[in-house]
Amino acid sequence: MRDREFRQQDRSTARRWTSRVAAFVCVLMSAATGLALIETDEWWIRVLDFPRLQIAALLAVALIVYWLTQRGKAGTLFVVTAMSIVSLVWQVWMILPYTAVWKIQMIATDACTADQRVRFLMANVLQENRNSESLLQLAEQTDPDIILLTEIDEWWVGEIERLADSHPQTILEPLSNTYGIGLYSRLPLIDGEIRYILEDDIPSIFTRIALPSGEEFSLWAVHPSPPRPDDDTDERDAELLIVAKEASEASSPAIVAGDLNDVAWSSTTTLFQEISGLLDPRIGRGLYASFNADWPLMKWPLDHLFASEEWTLGEFRRLEDIGSDHYPILVELCHEPAAAAVQQADQPDEGDFEEAEEHIEEGRDAANE
Repeated sequence: MRDREFRQQDRSTARRWTSRVAAFVCVLMSAATGLALIETDEWWIRVLDFPRLQIAALLAVALIVYWLTQRGKAGTLFVVTAMSIVSLVWQVWMILPYTAVWKIQMIATDACTADQRVRFLMANVLQENRNSESLLQLAEQTDPDIILLTEIDEWWVGEIERLADSHPQTILEPLSNTYGIGLYSRLPLIDGEIRYILEDDIPSIFTRIALPSGEEFSLWAVHPSPPRPDDDTDERDAELLIVAKEASEASSPAIVAGDLNDVAWSSTTTLFQEISGLLDPRIGRGLYASFNADWPLMKWPLDHLFASEEWTLGEFRRLEDIGSDHYPILVELCHEPAAAAVQQADQPDEGDFEEAEEHIEEGRDAANE
Protein backbone atom coordinates (compact mmCIF):
# COMPACT_ATOMS: atom_id res chain seq x y z
CA MET A 1 0.00 0.00 0.00
CA ARG A 2 2.80 2.38 0.94
CA ASP A 3 4.56 1.68 -2.40
CA ARG A 4 1.35 2.51 -4.27
CA GLU A 5 1.04 5.79 -2.37
CA PHE A 6 4.66 6.65 -3.21
CA ARG A 7 4.05 5.91 -6.88
CA GLN A 8 0.93 8.07 -6.87
CA GLN A 9 2.87 10.88 -5.21
CA ASP A 10 5.66 10.53 -7.77
CA ARG A 11 3.15 10.68 -10.62
CA SER A 12 1.47 13.69 -9.05
CA THR A 13 4.81 15.45 -8.62
CA ALA A 14 5.84 14.65 -12.18
CA ARG A 15 2.52 15.93 -13.52
CA ARG A 16 2.83 19.13 -11.47
CA TRP A 17 6.35 19.84 -12.71
CA THR A 18 5.44 18.96 -16.28
CA SER A 19 2.55 21.41 -16.06
CA ARG A 20 4.81 24.12 -14.66
CA VAL A 21 7.43 23.63 -17.36
CA ALA A 22 4.75 23.67 -20.08
CA ALA A 23 3.24 26.84 -18.62
CA PHE A 24 6.68 28.45 -18.47
CA VAL A 25 7.32 27.61 -22.15
CA CYS A 26 3.90 29.03 -23.07
CA VAL A 27 4.60 32.27 -21.22
CA LEU A 28 8.16 32.52 -22.60
CA MET A 29 7.06 31.98 -26.21
CA SER A 30 4.17 34.42 -25.77
CA ALA A 31 6.60 37.00 -24.42
CA ALA A 32 8.88 36.43 -27.43
CA THR A 33 5.89 36.94 -29.71
CA GLY A 34 5.01 40.21 -28.01
CA LEU A 35 8.59 41.51 -28.01
CA ALA A 36 8.85 40.96 -31.77
CA LEU A 37 5.99 43.42 -32.24
CA ILE A 38 8.07 46.28 -30.81
CA GLU A 39 9.28 48.73 -33.45
CA THR A 40 12.98 48.85 -32.65
CA ASP A 41 16.40 48.23 -34.19
CA GLU A 42 17.70 46.40 -31.11
CA TRP A 43 19.35 43.18 -32.29
CA TRP A 44 18.05 40.98 -29.45
CA ILE A 45 14.47 41.85 -30.37
CA ARG A 46 14.90 41.70 -34.13
CA VAL A 47 16.32 38.17 -33.99
CA LEU A 48 12.88 37.12 -32.72
CA ASP A 49 11.58 37.77 -36.26
CA PHE A 50 13.47 34.73 -37.46
CA PRO A 51 12.16 31.61 -35.63
CA ARG A 52 8.41 32.19 -36.03
CA LEU A 53 7.78 28.63 -37.19
CA GLN A 54 9.78 27.23 -34.28
CA ILE A 55 8.01 29.48 -31.76
CA ALA A 56 4.64 28.41 -33.16
CA ALA A 57 5.60 24.72 -32.89
CA LEU A 58 6.81 25.13 -29.30
CA LEU A 59 3.65 27.00 -28.36
CA ALA A 60 1.41 24.31 -29.84
CA VAL A 61 3.24 21.45 -28.10
CA ALA A 62 3.55 23.26 -24.76
CA LEU A 63 -0.11 24.28 -24.78
CA ILE A 64 -1.28 20.72 -25.41
CA VAL A 65 0.97 19.39 -22.63
CA TYR A 66 -0.30 22.12 -20.30
CA TRP A 67 -3.94 21.22 -20.98
CA LEU A 68 -3.21 17.55 -20.29
CA THR A 69 -1.35 18.12 -17.02
CA GLN A 70 -2.77 21.30 -15.47
CA ARG A 71 -4.64 20.77 -12.19
CA GLY A 72 -4.42 24.24 -10.72
CA LYS A 73 -6.61 27.29 -10.63
CA ALA A 74 -9.04 27.94 -13.45
CA GLY A 75 -7.87 31.55 -13.66
CA THR A 76 -4.30 30.51 -14.37
CA LEU A 77 -5.48 28.00 -16.96
CA PHE A 78 -7.49 30.72 -18.72
CA VAL A 79 -4.66 33.29 -18.76
CA VAL A 80 -1.98 30.88 -19.99
CA THR A 81 -4.32 29.40 -22.59
CA ALA A 82 -5.53 32.77 -23.87
CA MET A 83 -2.07 34.31 -24.29
CA SER A 84 -0.78 31.11 -25.90
CA ILE A 85 -3.62 30.90 -28.42
CA VAL A 86 -3.33 34.58 -29.36
CA SER A 87 0.45 34.22 -29.80
CA LEU A 88 0.10 30.99 -31.76
CA VAL A 89 -2.48 32.49 -34.11
CA TRP A 90 -0.27 35.53 -34.70
CA GLN A 91 2.82 33.44 -35.44
CA VAL A 92 0.90 31.23 -37.86
CA TRP A 93 -0.62 34.29 -39.54
CA MET A 94 2.84 35.76 -40.12
CA ILE A 95 4.19 32.66 -41.89
CA LEU A 96 0.96 31.64 -43.64
CA PRO A 97 1.69 33.69 -46.81
CA TYR A 98 4.78 31.52 -47.30
CA THR A 99 2.76 28.34 -47.58
CA ALA A 100 0.76 26.77 -50.39
CA VAL A 101 -2.57 27.89 -48.87
CA TRP A 102 -1.87 31.53 -49.79
CA LYS A 103 -2.44 33.18 -53.15
CA ILE A 104 0.67 33.12 -55.32
CA GLN A 105 2.21 36.58 -55.72
CA MET A 106 4.48 35.89 -58.70
CA ILE A 107 2.70 33.85 -61.34
CA ALA A 108 4.33 30.90 -63.07
CA THR A 109 5.28 31.21 -66.69
CA ASP A 110 3.33 29.10 -69.18
CA ALA A 111 6.13 29.05 -71.73
CA CYS A 112 9.30 31.06 -71.99
CA THR A 113 11.54 31.52 -75.00
CA ALA A 114 15.26 31.10 -74.43
CA ASP A 115 15.99 34.74 -75.24
CA GLN A 116 13.70 35.96 -72.42
CA ARG A 117 14.81 33.50 -69.76
CA VAL A 118 17.43 34.00 -67.03
CA ARG A 119 18.58 31.47 -64.43
CA PHE A 120 20.15 32.53 -61.13
CA LEU A 121 22.23 30.42 -58.77
CA MET A 122 22.65 32.13 -55.38
CA ALA A 123 24.95 30.75 -52.70
CA ASN A 124 26.42 32.01 -49.47
CA VAL A 125 29.47 29.77 -49.59
CA LEU A 126 30.56 30.30 -45.93
CA GLN A 127 34.01 31.85 -46.03
CA GLU A 128 35.65 29.12 -43.92
CA ASN A 129 34.11 26.33 -46.03
CA ARG A 130 36.73 24.60 -48.16
CA ASN A 131 34.43 22.41 -50.25
CA SER A 132 34.70 24.48 -53.43
CA GLU A 133 34.30 21.45 -55.68
CA SER A 134 30.68 21.00 -54.57
CA LEU A 135 29.88 24.53 -55.73
CA LEU A 136 31.58 23.97 -59.08
CA GLN A 137 29.68 20.73 -59.61
CA LEU A 138 26.42 22.41 -58.66
CA ALA A 139 27.02 25.21 -61.15
CA GLU A 140 27.65 22.63 -63.85
CA GLN A 141 24.53 20.65 -62.99
CA THR A 142 22.12 23.60 -62.74
CA ASP A 143 23.51 25.55 -65.74
CA PRO A 144 22.70 29.08 -64.45
CA ASP A 145 23.14 32.23 -66.50
CA ILE A 146 24.15 34.23 -63.41
CA ILE A 147 25.92 33.04 -60.27
CA LEU A 148 25.77 35.27 -57.21
CA LEU A 149 28.12 34.33 -54.37
CA THR A 150 28.52 35.84 -50.93
CA GLU A 151 31.23 35.37 -48.27
CA ILE A 152 33.93 34.86 -50.91
CA ASP A 153 37.54 35.71 -50.11
CA GLU A 154 40.69 35.47 -52.21
CA TRP A 155 40.94 31.72 -51.56
CA TRP A 156 37.46 31.18 -52.97
CA VAL A 157 38.10 33.30 -56.04
CA GLY A 158 41.19 31.23 -56.78
CA GLU A 159 39.50 27.89 -56.18
CA ILE A 160 36.51 28.62 -58.45
CA GLU A 161 38.53 30.35 -61.15
CA ARG A 162 37.21 27.98 -63.81
CA LEU A 163 33.72 29.44 -63.38
CA ALA A 164 34.99 32.32 -65.47
CA ASP A 165 35.43 29.92 -68.42
CA SER A 166 31.66 29.48 -68.71
CA HIS A 167 30.70 32.79 -67.07
CA PRO A 168 33.32 35.28 -68.26
CA GLN A 169 31.50 38.46 -67.21
CA THR A 170 32.49 39.05 -63.58
CA ILE A 171 32.25 41.60 -60.80
CA LEU A 172 34.28 40.48 -57.81
CA GLU A 173 35.00 41.96 -54.40
CA PRO A 174 36.65 39.22 -52.31
CA LEU A 175 37.09 40.17 -48.65
CA SER A 176 38.30 38.38 -45.53
CA ASN A 177 35.54 39.75 -43.27
CA THR A 178 32.76 37.36 -44.49
CA TYR A 179 31.22 40.10 -46.65
CA GLY A 180 33.00 39.37 -49.91
CA ILE A 181 30.65 39.26 -52.89
CA GLY A 182 30.96 38.12 -56.48
CA LEU A 183 28.92 37.90 -59.67
CA TYR A 184 29.69 35.50 -62.51
CA SER A 185 27.61 35.85 -65.68
CA ARG A 186 27.46 34.53 -69.21
CA LEU A 187 25.12 37.39 -70.07
CA PRO A 188 26.64 40.81 -70.79
CA LEU A 189 27.07 43.04 -67.73
CA ILE A 190 26.65 46.73 -68.44
CA ASP A 191 28.19 49.46 -66.25
CA GLY A 192 28.58 47.08 -63.34
CA GLU A 193 30.03 48.45 -60.11
CA ILE A 194 30.91 47.58 -56.55
CA ARG A 195 29.12 49.86 -54.10
CA TYR A 196 29.51 50.49 -50.38
CA ILE A 197 26.07 51.87 -49.68
CA LEU A 198 26.41 52.60 -45.95
CA GLU A 199 29.22 50.67 -44.32
CA ASP A 200 32.76 50.86 -45.64
CA ASP A 201 33.37 47.13 -45.13
CA ILE A 202 30.13 45.74 -46.60
CA PRO A 203 29.95 45.84 -50.40
CA SER A 204 27.07 45.30 -52.77
CA ILE A 205 26.83 45.09 -56.56
CA PHE A 206 24.76 47.02 -59.06
CA THR A 207 24.72 46.26 -62.75
CA ARG A 208 22.52 46.23 -65.80
CA ILE A 209 22.34 42.93 -67.65
CA ALA A 210 21.38 42.24 -71.25
CA LEU A 211 19.10 39.31 -72.00
CA PRO A 212 19.71 37.33 -75.22
CA SER A 213 16.73 39.23 -76.66
CA GLY A 214 18.71 42.46 -76.27
CA GLU A 215 16.44 43.82 -73.54
CA GLU A 216 18.10 44.92 -70.32
CA PHE A 217 17.27 44.58 -66.64
CA SER A 218 18.81 46.02 -63.47
CA LEU A 219 20.26 43.84 -60.72
CA TRP A 220 21.11 44.76 -57.14
CA ALA A 221 23.09 42.10 -55.27
CA VAL A 222 23.26 42.68 -51.52
CA HIS A 223 24.53 41.10 -48.31
CA PRO A 224 23.93 43.42 -45.32
CA SER A 225 24.96 42.51 -41.78
CA PRO A 226 22.71 40.38 -39.54
CA PRO A 227 21.34 41.30 -36.11
CA ARG A 228 23.83 40.18 -33.47
CA PRO A 229 25.42 41.48 -30.24
CA ASP A 230 26.83 44.99 -30.75
CA ASP A 231 25.26 45.13 -34.22
CA ASP A 232 21.65 46.33 -34.33
CA THR A 233 19.62 46.32 -37.53
CA ASP A 234 19.53 50.05 -38.32
CA GLU A 235 22.24 49.84 -41.00
CA ARG A 236 20.86 46.61 -42.49
CA ASP A 237 17.36 48.05 -42.70
CA ALA A 238 18.59 51.32 -44.20
CA GLU A 239 20.64 49.56 -46.88
CA LEU A 240 17.69 47.41 -47.93
CA LEU A 241 15.36 50.40 -48.09
CA ILE A 242 17.84 52.49 -50.08
CA VAL A 243 17.97 49.65 -52.59
CA ALA A 244 14.16 49.41 -52.51
CA LYS A 245 13.86 53.08 -53.47
CA GLU A 246 16.36 52.68 -56.29
CA ALA A 247 14.57 49.60 -57.62
CA SER A 248 11.23 51.42 -57.57
CA GLU A 249 12.71 54.20 -59.71
CA ALA A 250 14.47 51.91 -62.20
CA SER A 251 13.65 52.47 -65.86
CA SER A 252 14.18 48.78 -66.67
CA PRO A 253 12.85 45.57 -65.07
CA ALA A 254 14.40 45.16 -61.63
CA ILE A 255 15.74 42.27 -59.57
CA VAL A 256 17.18 42.38 -56.04
CA ALA A 257 18.96 39.25 -54.84
CA GLY A 258 21.29 38.03 -52.15
CA ASP A 259 21.64 37.01 -48.54
CA LEU A 260 19.51 39.72 -46.91
CA ASN A 261 20.14 38.44 -43.37
CA ASP A 262 16.44 38.98 -42.83
CA VAL A 263 13.42 36.70 -43.08
CA ALA A 264 10.70 37.17 -45.66
CA TRP A 265 7.99 38.00 -43.10
CA SER A 266 9.82 40.66 -41.09
CA SER A 267 8.54 44.22 -40.97
CA THR A 268 11.70 45.39 -42.77
CA THR A 269 11.35 42.97 -45.67
CA THR A 270 7.63 43.71 -45.90
CA LEU A 271 8.40 47.43 -46.07
CA PHE A 272 11.16 46.72 -48.59
CA GLN A 273 8.61 45.01 -50.84
CA GLU A 274 6.08 47.80 -50.52
CA ILE A 275 8.63 50.54 -51.31
CA SER A 276 10.33 48.64 -54.14
CA GLY A 277 7.18 47.27 -55.77
CA LEU A 278 8.93 43.91 -56.21
CA LEU A 279 7.37 40.46 -56.04
CA ASP A 280 8.42 37.57 -53.83
CA PRO A 281 8.26 34.16 -55.54
CA ARG A 282 8.05 32.46 -52.12
CA ILE A 283 4.60 33.89 -51.38
CA GLY A 284 2.01 31.20 -52.02
CA ARG A 285 4.65 28.51 -52.58
CA GLY A 286 6.68 27.77 -49.47
CA LEU A 287 9.38 28.82 -47.03
CA TYR A 288 12.33 27.42 -48.98
CA ALA A 289 14.42 27.88 -45.85
CA SER A 290 18.02 28.51 -46.86
CA PHE A 291 19.59 28.82 -43.40
CA ASN A 292 20.81 27.02 -41.29
CA ALA A 293 21.96 23.95 -43.20
CA ASP A 294 23.61 22.61 -40.00
CA TRP A 295 20.63 22.86 -37.64
CA PRO A 296 17.76 20.48 -38.53
CA LEU A 297 15.13 22.23 -36.39
CA MET A 298 16.23 25.84 -36.82
CA LYS A 299 15.76 26.90 -40.42
CA TRP A 300 14.40 30.06 -42.04
CA PRO A 301 14.62 31.88 -45.39
CA LEU A 302 17.52 34.35 -45.52
CA ASP A 303 18.53 34.16 -49.19
CA HIS A 304 16.09 35.99 -51.42
CA LEU A 305 15.30 37.11 -54.93
CA PHE A 306 12.67 39.78 -55.56
CA ALA A 307 11.62 40.82 -59.06
CA SER A 308 9.44 43.48 -60.66
CA GLU A 309 6.04 42.78 -62.18
CA GLU A 310 7.42 42.14 -65.67
CA TRP A 311 8.87 38.83 -64.50
CA THR A 312 7.19 35.45 -64.15
CA LEU A 313 8.57 32.39 -62.41
CA GLY A 314 9.92 29.34 -64.18
CA GLU A 315 11.57 27.62 -61.24
CA PHE A 316 12.36 28.21 -57.57
CA ARG A 317 14.34 25.52 -55.82
CA ARG A 318 16.44 25.03 -52.72
CA LEU A 319 19.46 22.95 -53.63
CA GLU A 320 21.60 20.45 -51.77
CA ASP A 321 24.16 21.23 -49.09
CA ILE A 322 27.56 22.39 -50.40
CA GLY A 323 29.35 22.50 -47.04
CA SER A 324 28.08 25.97 -46.14
CA ASP A 325 25.65 26.94 -43.40
CA HIS A 326 23.36 28.16 -46.21
CA TYR A 327 21.65 26.08 -48.86
CA PRO A 328 22.04 27.43 -52.41
CA ILE A 329 18.92 28.70 -54.19
CA LEU A 330 18.11 28.32 -57.89
CA VAL A 331 15.64 30.74 -59.49
CA GLU A 332 14.57 30.86 -63.12
CA LEU A 333 12.66 33.93 -64.34
CA CYS A 334 11.01 34.82 -67.61
CA HIS A 335 10.76 38.40 -68.85
CA GLU A 336 7.11 38.82 -69.82
CA PRO A 337 6.09 42.51 -69.84
CA ALA A 338 2.41 41.59 -70.25
CA ALA A 339 2.52 39.94 -66.81
CA ALA A 340 2.57 43.39 -65.18
CA ALA A 341 -1.13 43.71 -66.05
CA VAL A 342 -2.12 40.59 -64.11
CA GLN A 343 0.18 40.59 -61.07
CA GLN A 344 0.82 43.40 -58.67
CA ALA A 345 3.00 43.93 -55.64
CA ASP A 346 1.74 45.51 -52.43
CA GLN A 347 1.31 49.26 -52.79
CA PRO A 348 2.88 51.65 -50.27
CA ASP A 349 1.04 54.50 -48.65
CA GLU A 350 2.39 57.81 -47.36
CA GLY A 351 3.12 56.29 -43.97
CA ASP A 352 5.29 53.61 -45.58
CA PHE A 353 7.42 56.24 -47.32
CA GLU A 354 7.81 58.18 -44.08
CA GLU A 355 8.79 55.03 -42.19
CA ALA A 356 11.33 54.12 -44.86
CA GLU A 357 12.91 57.58 -44.69
CA GLU A 358 13.14 57.33 -40.91
CA HIS A 359 14.93 53.97 -41.16
CA ILE A 360 17.30 55.32 -43.79
CA GLU A 361 18.22 58.36 -41.68
CA GLU A 362 18.74 56.17 -38.60
CA GLY A 363 20.97 53.84 -40.59
CA ARG A 364 23.05 56.70 -41.97
CA ASP A 365 23.45 58.17 -38.50
CA ALA A 366 24.57 54.81 -37.14
CA ALA A 367 27.05 54.34 -40.01
CA ASN A 368 28.57 57.75 -39.29
CA GLU A 369 29.05 57.18 -35.58
